[in-house]
Amino acid sequence: MTSLNQTSVPRHKFAISAVALILLCGQLLAAEPVVEPTAAAKPAARLNVVFILADDLGWGETGCYGQKKIPTPNIDRLASQGMRFTQHYSGAPVCAPSRCVLMTGRHLGHAEIRGNRPAKLDFPQFEEGQYPLSERALTVAQVFQKAGYATGAMGKWGLGPVGSTGEPNRKGFDLFFGYNCQSVAHSYYPPHLWRNTDKVTINATPIPGHLPPVNAATRLDDTIGETHAPSLMIAEAERFIDAHKSKPFFLYLPFIEPHVAMHPPRASVEKFPAEWDTEPYLGDSGYLPHPRPHAAYAAMVSDLDGYVGRVLAALDTARLADQTLVVFSSDNGTTHAGPQGKRFDVGGSDAEFFNSTAGLRGRKGSVYEGGIRVPMIVRLPGKIQAGTVNDSPGYFADWFPTLCEATGLMAPEGLDGESLWPAMTGGTLRAHQKPMVWVFPEYGGQLAVRIGDFKAVRQGLKTKSPQPWEIYNLADDHGETNNLAATRKDLVAQAGTILKRESAENAVFPLALPKK
Repeated sequence: MTSLNQTSVPRHKFAISAVALILLCGQLLAAEPVVEPTAAAKPAARLNVVFILADDLGWGETGCYGQKKIPTPNIDRLASQGMRFTQHYSGAPVCAPSRCVLMTGRHLGHAEIRGNRPAKLDFPQFEEGQYPLSERALTVAQVFQKAGYATGAMGKWGLGPVGSTGEPNRKGFDLFFGYNCQSVAHSYYPPHLWRNTDKVTINATPIPGHLPPVNAATRLDDTIGETHAPSLMIAEAERFIDAHKSKPFFLYLPFIEPHVAMHPPRASVEKFPAEWDTEPYLGDSGYLPHPRPHAAYAAMVSDLDGYVGRVLAALDTARLADQTLVVFSSDNGTTHAGPQGKRFDVGGSDAEFFNSTAGLRGRKGSVYEGGIRVPMIVRLPGKIQAGTVNDSPGYFADWFPTLCEATGLMAPEGLDGESLWPAMTGGTLRAHQKPMVWVFPEYGGQLAVRIGDFKAVRQGLKTKSPQPWEIYNLADDHGETNNLAATRKDLVAQAGTILKRESAENAVFPLALPKK
């Protein structure tokens, strides 16, 4: 008797059936193209962004922009590996409003912060910091944070005290380390820095950024304290890159160099020739006296260049150079001229000695080119052609939409700028479709509008002697020496129309537009 688990069919019949099945499958496969199995496609790495912002760095103070005395090999290398722009502008002629435009993408006609107003004037509970961004103000860091990016900032903030609606942690930064207040940042050896909402003491005996003038040269050691704040901030930036190398990040580095006061480390000062300094700076143009002012200023620019080198090295070490957009710029032009008849400029700087403006008119605090035209370099290997120079106009209001397009994020509605990404990646000259606008209520009250190659300027609007419109053709007059207002009434009228359309009232930073 045969059991049910034993076959009653001869084995050779199964063998024949198997062969037939194989032959049949072979015929079917021959009738269709063979598709090799592949691994699942690996998603492209999301682009990181590192935005390095110098403080009061002049148009001509780096080698790739014409500087002859101060070597800046790392900034120059960044330019040789990326793209250097020649017509880029800051958001404002001074610190806080420029950073507001950068962070919010809204030009000075719409920006909440339009001047360097201390917070305590309106909010007496705060001992330091500037007038804060409101709760409703949206920053580019918040967009990155919401998209899952790690966000960090090391340097100078200036957009709201700790505890206010404008503190860095409420404006999109997971980690902030540095100076919250611009005034505290006048010292490179301050009593404290901020790590998020914690005040961190770094110098029991700080070196102030402001001292009364002296009658004789001070000692170099009198300008140097125990803990150099910028050294802590760049080290924090390196740690941030290493800690977040496995996920996308947005890193904002608003360094304080070369803003005065001048007290860089001794080793930095001693890199520069003693014969540069035939007389000391006695402090009679403000800030801190210094025995070697030329060497000290050069040292601060050199230190800034060193930080750029360390950031690039950290990206290389983390193997992130090819997936990180690096941006380098400055918040405004070089430091102001000194009081009439004084040997040195403000804080002991010397724009003439270093050719800091490279022929541009005006300096910090002015809407002429020397106050707002700034260096701007971008690098992204494989996307931005190395060693290129681009004359496309742009300004800080453009960075919000630019960074959103570069990283594939959705830009919010209502931004004033336009994306520079096509100019960066296409390597072509692109006209700025929207007019570029500056409504600056400080330093007497100033207006500027760039319309194509032309720029309209008005000065002294909050003084007893408001100045008439000036019109310059920047295509052939970078120094703004030939006022065309008498013959270009059309541009005067156009500038007035643009400003009326592009300016909103601001009760904290008021500036009434001229009626004609």
